[in-house]
Amino acid sequence: MGEVADEGQYFRSEIALLNYSDATFKPPLSSLLIHIDPLIIPNGHTCSASESDPSPTSQHHQQEQHPKDAWLPITESRNGNAYYAAFHILNSNIGFQALMLPVAFATLGWAWGTVCLSLAFVWQLYAIFLLVQLHESVPGIRHSRYLFLAMAAFGKKLGKVAALFPVMYLSGGTCVMIIITGGGTLKQLLKTLCDNDDHVHEQITCNAHALSGAEWFLVFTCVAILIAQLPNLNSMAMVSLVGAVTSVTYCTLFWVLSVKNGRPNNVSYSSSLQSQEHTPVAKINDVLNAIGIIVLAFRGHNVLPEIQGTLPSNFEQTSKRPMRRGVSISYVLISMCMFPLAIAGFWAYGNQINDGGL
Repeated sequence: MGEVADEGQYFRSEIALLNYSDATFKPPLSSLLIHIDPLIIPNGHTCSASESDPSPTSQHHQQEQHPKDAWLPITESRNGNAYYAAFHILNSNIGFQALMLPVAFATLGWAWGTVCLSLAFVWQLYAIFLLVQLHESVPGIRHSRYLFLAMAAFGKKLGKVAALFPVMYLSGGTCVMIIITGGGTLKQLLKTLCDNDDHVHEQITCNAHALSGAEWFLVFTCVAILIAQLPNLNSMAMVSLVGAVTSVTYCTLFWVLSVKNGRPNNVSYSSSLQSQEHTPVAKINDVLNAIGIIVLAFRGHNVLPEIQGTLPSNFEQTSKRPMRRGVSISYVLISMCMFPLAIAGFWAYGNQINDGGL
């Protein structure tokens, strides 16, 4: 009997959180996209979800009147855990930009390169824990989208102005970059398989029927669209796990193989800023580029509220604790990828590393 009461209390608190969630905000571009009906109180009056009384009776009534979160891709499933969150964070934070870190070290040198990388890592970790705290800064209210978090912090109008455009161009730019990188990788993979084929006839046939770059972009886009048909973010946890394992693996392989192959002859570790050929303006430009490389190696802030939005939460146990655990697990692995890549890569190649990184 006690277990049934506990389950009922948990269910009522979860329903209250759903009805106090960010889904009560109107969409930023058009009020026609999502329509939220007002609560219908038994005496005939109406009120919004944010104005309703979160008592057990009204919570049960809200359960029947507000199934709005049931179809939203992020909030449809809140049954995630710390490990799912770690998979998503790893998959979204480690990218090919990390392979450029030795280039930044070639400009800044050992001392300043290590200092800048450490500061960027600490700042990234601080900002992420701050976002985790802000996700449920007010009891009963969840901000599962970056835009709605900005609207809650700066007001609806200023929040839209401050966050809408950056979120749109960041999301669009990320999609374009991923399509170009993914399509180019598939093309290079097929070319490598064809070149390693022992049969000359099959090699010629393979190269003759190779797709163009634009066609490979289309193939990658179609694969991404198929994966996007999964109902919610929690259902993509295994996809994120594959991506996380792949990212950690190729980062580890790059720095391990760089150390194993040894250093080339006449390798130098002096900063390129010490060169007399560079003008002061060129040196400032090189420093800014190096800092930009380090900063861009750390990513994933824009999807953190969505990831935390997949975790269960109620008034007694919020999503902060499992999310902190997921962040801690993922950033231990991220640090084990980023720092060896930068240090071992610069040790192996020094100033002879090309502009494309490892």
